[in-house]
Amino acid sequence: MENEKLKQLEKNINYTFQNKELLKKALTHTSYAYENNTESNEKLEYLGDSILEFITSEYIYQNYDKLKEGEMTKVRATVVCETSLYKVAKLHNFSDFLYVGNSEKQSQGTQKPAILADSVEAIIAAIYLDGGIEPVKKFIIENLKQEIDTATKNVGIKDYKTVLQEKLQENGTIKIKYKITKEIGPDHNKTFEAQVEVEGKVLAKGTGKSKKQAEMEAAKKALTQMKNN
Repeated sequence: MENEKLKQLEKNINYTFQNKELLKKALTHTSYAYENNTESNEKLEYLGDSILEFITSEYIYQNYDKLKEGEMTKVRATVVCETSLYKVAKLHNFSDFLYVGNSEKQSQGTQKPAILADSVEAIIAAIYLDGGIEPVKKFIIENLKQEIDTATKNVGIKDYKTVLQEKLQENGTIKIKYKITKEIGPDHNKTFEAQVEVEGKVLAKGTGKSKKQAEMEAAKKALTQMKNN
């Protein structure tokens, strides 16, 4: 049954592993590893994150030569993030294949964006260790090519924090403050929660894999709320 499960995922991602145990490890969340005294996918996530940044950087450099250095950095940051990786995980139904502990099962852990995004990074590292750079490059580009192209088209658009500041200060200077309220996870794989405050009042909260990303998400939500109101 387990072998059939892994074969289905291989079919979904269009890559066949020589080492099936490597694939299983990439799908093993810390909660499952703790309960079953086995190794989790955390170290693979660490490696996968670096591989993802490198391959994405190379692709942007080779295919968008008109972008400036700062613009390339912005495009990469937009693509190499929880939101993009979550989309990849959903596309390939990763939630059907994850090994999570009982605590995460009860809280719908296989549907959580952070867990799914982390599993994509782990799969990237597993493909690299199993087959080398070419198959992992193929997987990354096939899954993120459209996201990269969209990000390059939007790179000149003002970010959410800038837009929020301009809207709030249309009629004069207002004190806007961003505060990191939570840090979740190990040092190499943290998720941050931020809130944006205006004159001491909390407008919105956001989460992200970096403090800047969390602040940006908070600003985005604040803008959405202002638009709806």
